[in-house]
Amino acid sequence: MESADSREEEAPLVVGELPKNHARDVHVLSFAFLFVFLAYGAAQNLESTVNTEHDLGTTSLGILYLSFTLFSIVASPMVRMLGSKRALVLGTTGYWLFIASNLKPVWYTMVPASLYLGFAAAIIWVGQGTYLTSAARSHAKDCHLHEGTVIGNFNGEFWGMFASTQVIGNLISLVLLKNGEEGNSTTGTTLLFSVFLGSMTLGTILMCFLNRRDIKGEGLNVPYDSFGSSVVSLLKHVISPLCDKRMLLIIPLLAYSGLQQAFVWAEFTKHIVKPALGESGVGGAMAAYGASDAICSWFAGRFTSSLSSITFIVSGGAFLQMVVLLWLLLKYSLTSGILGSVYPFLIAIIWGIGDGVFNTQLNAILGMLFRRDTEAAFAQLKVWQSASIAVVFFLSPYITLHAMLLVMIVALFFSFSAFLVLTLHVEKAFASSES
Repeated sequence: MESADSREEEAPLVVGELPKNHARDVHVLSFAFLFVFLAYGAAQNLESTVNTEHDLGTTSLGILYLSFTLFSIVASPMVRMLGSKRALVLGTTGYWLFIASNLKPVWYTMVPASLYLGFAAAIIWVGQGTYLTSAARSHAKDCHLHEGTVIGNFNGEFWGMFASTQVIGNLISLVLLKNGEEGNSTTGTTLLFSVFLGSMTLGTILMCFLNRRDIKGEGLNVPYDSFGSSVVSLLKHVISPLCDKRMLLIIPLLAYSGLQQAFVWAEFTKHIVKPALGESGVGGAMAAYGASDAICSWFAGRFTSSLSSITFIVSGGAFLQMVVLLWLLLKYSLTSGILGSVYPFLIAIIWGIGDGVFNTQLNAILGMLFRRDTEAAFAQLKVWQSASIAVVFFLSPYITLHAMLLVMIVALFFSFSAFLVLTLHVEKAFASSES
């Protein structure tokens, strides 16, 4: 690994004196995301069932992730200009507005809210990746710990907490909508989204208690000449990562990580859970998915220490998801009785393990490999994830489950193969530098 001096020179956001209690900031960040995304995650799962007129819910999500994709391209320089803490606080406003628009779900409220949330989501997620990696690097340096281990631990804590939003949010939905008719009770949904707004507000307040982790680019004091060179800077942040062979090799897995998330939200709930358990069973299955995701994220983060451990963990997650995809394509059929009720939960649990693996390990490897431009690396993550999610939401009404399964199988095989080539390339480069 690199020396401490070179690490300090290559971390663009870690300048000046940073707060000493880095672990505390990770706790605050994790709880803030918990309160924001337990509301948004559950709302997203309900969009296709509570906003069914003219496919308003599904179309809004497609618009949201298309907007997310486009704004992710410019998110890196924006986070650099705002600073990661301000980017995080600003990002929560988009989620708040989207939940508020669901109190009056019509085209002229949902579409603008979805467009703005795409911008806010790009900002908050690039800010999150940058902030968490900065905290991990600083904690490792101050406490004289192995940097890869700290990055893995911090990502494990964050993504474990984040995955639990699926459990808590869906259980809240289940309780508040249990007296409605399959989630269509106007009173029930109004109460639900009002509770979600309160949770969003609490998460936003928590964001304000984060310590600032960057001195440069605090938003209001950006020199005029930085705006004059903004076009050149933007091109640099967008294009330069694509000139890196390592990024080109990991992009397929970034895209697949978005595909496998959208598969759960758009295809699994519609074609597997609903026929077997009914709409009321969606919350329970997604809660099982979230619990599995949270537990796996925590454990995967704890065992992350180097590229070798990341390769082993990703291989396990990819294998499990491939088994599920092949089973659904070749063997699965709707079954009555106990097995018919167990299968959706079993699939949800296994898929949650895979999602926990991809969330923790992709964030960890980006933090380890792309030290010179952390924001740009995490922007690429969100560009490719959100683009693939948008594609699934737009195609979902027009594609069969079997066709989607074939696409997923091919995508997983190709992306995992490229990832293995990446690990061999990096290990070879590391061995050459040591000799």
